[in-house]
Amino acid sequence: MITAEADIERLYPTQQVPDYTYYPGSGMPHPMRDPKGHSYGRKHTPGQGPKALSNENWHLNRNYLMGLDFFNLGFYWEAHEEWERLWRVSGADTTVGRFLKGLIKLAAAGVKVRERSIHGVRRHAASAGEMFADVAAEADIDVYCGLEFIRLQFAADRAAQLAYKKDHEPGTPIRVFPFVLKPVSADGN
Repeated sequence: MITAEADIERLYPTQQVPDYTYYPGSGMPHPMRDPKGHSYGRKHTPGQGPKALSNENWHLNRNYLMGLDFFNLGFYWEAHEEWERLWRVSGADTTVGRFLKGLIKLAAAGVKVRERSIHGVRRHAASAGEMFADVAAEADIDVYCGLEFIRLQFAADRAAQLAYKKDHEPGTPIRVFPFVLKPVSADGN
């Protein structure tokens, strides 16, 4: 389900959120390349790297849930990074890979809002909507990895059409979209 609730329930509450959100041109330290970055030196211990996502295990997948939390809290670059790591291990040319690519594109649209690139917002959001439509047709189901395709497509279409504020404080996570990505329960409710 996609909701506009002010109070966002965390899906992976034990994971701390970074001190700031990054986007190119923000003046904030690059999270991974800069020694002052919020994720600098972050290494996955053996056996702790991303596990491939599936429609059956999504509710147990740490990286997927963290990506949803980051997205919903306005950490779009960080959500993009979590989902991209997951996309690599899940397989780019799989149904789940194409689904993740849609989420990556939607997060990239959020980054583009912060960069004040309306063309980039529209391009990435439209691409996300197309990815979700393709995966919905391929999977032939209404809900995938806890998210409803019709709502994902609506959210992507809306993201491509909105007008956005131009004054974002660099590094401050601000939700730029009027929706959050909230999965239905693992049993479909």
